[in-house]
Amino acid sequence: MKNNRFKSKKVAIIGAGIIGLYLGWKLSEKGEQVTIFEKKGIIGKEACSGLFSERILEFIPESRRLIQNEINSCLIHFPRKSINVKFSKTFFVMSHADLDMLIADLAQNAGTQIIKNCPIHSHIAVFGEFDRVIGCDGANSVVRKSLGLKEPNYRLGILGFIAERNIADYVEIWPVKKGFIWKIPRGEKIEYGIIAGVSGARKLFEEFLREKNIKVENMKSTMIPQGLIIPKNSAVTLCGDAVGLTKPWSGGGVIWGLIAAEMLLNNFPDFLKYRQAMKKFFLLKIMISKAAVKTVYFLGFNFPWLLPKNIKIESDFLI
Repeated sequence: MKNNRFKSKKVAIIGAGIIGLYLGWKLSEKGEQVTIFEKKGIIGKEACSGLFSERILEFIPESRRLIQNEINSCLIHFPRKSINVKFSKTFFVMSHADLDMLIADLAQNAGTQIIKNCPIHSHIAVFGEFDRVIGCDGANSVVRKSLGLKEPNYRLGILGFIAERNIADYVEIWPVKKGFIWKIPRGEKIEYGIIAGVSGARKLFEEFLREKNIKVENMKSTMIPQGLIIPKNSAVTLCGDAVGLTKPWSGGGVIWGLIAAEMLLNNFPDFLKYRQAMKKFFLLKIMISKAAVKTVYFLGFNFPWLLPKNIKIESDFLI
């Protein structure tokens, strides 16, 4: 691969999800020659709740027009106690697919070339044609696999909808083994979903829906990774779900992924400095967050009286 720091770089981004599109947009604005390769024929992730903290406006101000509802708190229902969690930053409900398409337009207007219907196996073949390659190809990243890196831990996310108008400013959560079930008011409809272990999620969700006499439509599912898997490679790196960069408590990855994308942009084209910045910023946060979640779940199921009835937390970080 070429390595001339003083000329614009030819950059291949594998995957036209929100992080790949955002990087394409911003790198193109910096004068880099960016091509995004996407395996699907359309852009827009549908198997995602689209619940983002107000930080989304810091990265993508144009997304304000996509807001469907605003969420200020979360009611967590343990078997013997419910806890009200107040968010210090408002969450916005948006269509993830619409947000992706918005950023795709911004990226293309900035000069990014997006190639759709590009088979997965052909992604690897383009490496040698570019100065830098960024894998943003999701939980089952082909780029990560091609580099021989370990796999992240996986959970399964499933969601569906009922056609009922609801503009409540809070979400509801029912903790389950290795995750939780949620209810999100989306304005013109209500979303129910689950994140849990791959083998048990569907059964837990079906049992919950049957018990509550809820019939959801348009069900979708996706794998949700958890890790911090960044290659020690000067020409090829990963970002977003390909890194396994999701919040241990919620499984959300968009804001963390955008923060990581900014780290990549700030250190570009030095991928090793980006790797160092990522580990310095996220590693301790992930470890402490995992411990905090385990503690809250243990107390909630076994000693609920030890948990306060009202809690206030930051939207995207527990520490």
